[in-house]
Amino acid sequence: WAGSSVYYLLNLWSRSVTSVRYLKGDKPNLLDEYVPKVIEGFVSSRFDSLQSELSDELGENPLDNVEVLQDQLEFFPFLCRFQYESCSSYLMKIVEPIMKSYMKEANLQSQVDSFELSITESKLAWFTHIVAAILRTKQISSCSEESHETLDAEISACVVQLLNISDSGFHSKRYGDVSKQRLDRAILTFFQHFRKCCSGHQTVFSSKLYTRLSELLGLHDNLLLLNVIVGKMITNLKCYTKCKEVIDHTLNLFLEMTSGYMSGKLLLKLDSVKHMISNKNRDLFPFIENWECFSSRTTLYYTIGMLLFLEDSPLKFKSMMEPFSQVLDTLESTPDALFQSDGVKFAFIGLMRDLRGIAMATNSRRTYGFLFDWLYPAHMPLLLKGITHYADIPEVTTPLLKFMSELVLNKSQRLNFEYSSPNGILLFREVSKLIVAYGSRILPLPNKADMYTSKYKGISICLIILTRAISGSFVNFGIFELYGDRALVDALDIIVKMILSIPLADIFAFRKVAAAYFAFLDSLFSCHLSFVLSLDKTTFMLVVGSLESGLKDLSEKISSQCTNAIDNLATFYFTHVIVGELATSPAALNASGLISDCAELFSRILRTLFEVVIFEDRGNQWTLSRAILSMMLISEEMFTNVKAQILASHPPDQHQRLSLCFDKLMTDVTLSLDGKNRDKFSQNLTRFKTEFCSK
Repeated sequence: WAGSSVYYLLNLWSRSVTSVRYLKGDKPNLLDEYVPKVIEGFVSSRFDSLQSELSDELGENPLDNVEVLQDQLEFFPFLCRFQYESCSSYLMKIVEPIMKSYMKEANLQSQVDSFELSITESKLAWFTHIVAAILRTKQISSCSEESHETLDAEISACVVQLLNISDSGFHSKRYGDVSKQRLDRAILTFFQHFRKCCSGHQTVFSSKLYTRLSELLGLHDNLLLLNVIVGKMITNLKCYTKCKEVIDHTLNLFLEMTSGYMSGKLLLKLDSVKHMISNKNRDLFPFIENWECFSSRTTLYYTIGMLLFLEDSPLKFKSMMEPFSQVLDTLESTPDALFQSDGVKFAFIGLMRDLRGIAMATNSRRTYGFLFDWLYPAHMPLLLKGITHYADIPEVTTPLLKFMSELVLNKSQRLNFEYSSPNGILLFREVSKLIVAYGSRILPLPNKADMYTSKYKGISICLIILTRAISGSFVNFGIFELYGDRALVDALDIIVKMILSIPLADIFAFRKVAAAYFAFLDSLFSCHLSFVLSLDKTTFMLVVGSLESGLKDLSEKISSQCTNAIDNLATFYFTHVIVGELATSPAALNASGLISDCAELFSRILRTLFEVVIFEDRGNQWTLSRAILSMMLISEEMFTNVKAQILASHPPDQHQRLSLCFDKLMTDVTLSLDGKNRDKFSQNLTRFKTEFCSK
């Protein structure tokens, strides 16, 4: 019964059958005799375990654990494909009486034995998962492709027939039962692979498969098959009001089908899908009113939005948004005194999750324009009202901020407005208002036991919002300074206060916070270095000091972001202070003063950069070399001191050899930071590491 043992046993057998093709000669290998016994042993033991007190070592049913289930079914299909005809015949033979029993129970009006029914459904779930795994696995035997496709159709027909039974009669009232949920999850997994098999994603399109499906089920083309799958998904969305696992599995399959351009177009031909898109009172989706399933609403409207935007119709978009307009109008007219009530709060949370899904579906400038014009300026004040009233309630602020982070994500250049359009500037103004409102309210709040949920998560999403906004290339930020608009400065001021409120140890402890923090610093040092240089010395040292810590992080992405930030700072200093005739700009004067005042900090950073190169095997050495060269060029004295410190940490008899390695670093490298010179230094640094570390 031990799951891990089954994994290794089946691995051994699958390797044996896949190696048959490499055998030479006609000597018997006995696999033809033993493989059917292994198949029968595996299937019968899965069925028997359902009625046994024994279980796997995790103490749970494999049907409830995706990873365990995948482990047990990863290699088994190779055995089935080895002798597919006998295997498929065996599978259909053992499942036939089980399905007859299940059909009989469906027709009973009185209560049946719940334990026996649970065993029956669990057996059917195992059978369905096995069929799904077989369809997923490539063919490996010498059987002709046509015969395999015919057998694929026959065992798949059993599952489709099972679907009709499971949603009929007595079984249609049992969506709350665990065993029914296991069976429906298995059916969804089957459809995921069966659809690909039929549409030719994994096997060559063949009329043999559809011919047999037509004979058995009347499914003679892809559209009829899609109609069966969509019918099951709609049934799940209507009947499962509390089981989040089944809802999420259903929505993920629906999203996968929608993501393909051709399959998405086919779906739009189905009346059931048209009805789903135009379902204004949302009675098809009762689960959206269940708090436990609120997060699933985003995936639902992401999928519906993708289908809607395939037609690119402003009228259909406006029609679909009518229910949301009604909710917005209701919330906007709600008095402040009632805004804290649970009903209003839940409506606001649901709205933010729904709108985020629709925003995720806008993948072009045109479709994004539909949403932006609908949202701005009429409904933007409600977002600010929400953040003002609910700043201390993360259940509300998290979906609100995540919606805004999606709204400013310039994927597929969807935010590239017309040249004469002010929309980019107007959008950033709203972003600035939102971040300032949130930050000014969250900072004074007392700390709680769960700091991540209460503060850090919201702050990290604000960092993501601002990172996407300042690096999205949809705003000319020079406009703000030119016309004295403080939107950018206010947003940056409050975000710096928020990041300084988080101890550096906590930033590294919460990896999502660390990812958002260092991505923001990378963008800030790249796009708005003048703001960094306008910070007071204490704040500047804290921010730059965190970059030194980030260089040592095990994540190469974070290490590279810190390296880029340091390189941008050092390059600015070299270009405007070292090479420039006179440092007259405020930013250059600030850079000169700060770097001279923080000489020890920058010396530590250069040493850290060298130590990372010397002692660690990083995949981002090219990025590290950029920062090392720019740091060396801003101060020869700093480089000399770092070199002496590194040599002092090695035995004296190695000093001469290691010193020579340092001297070779600048071979054929000039005092400039042009691309060609940087590339030459990168080559020298690679040679330096090799020679320095040689014994």
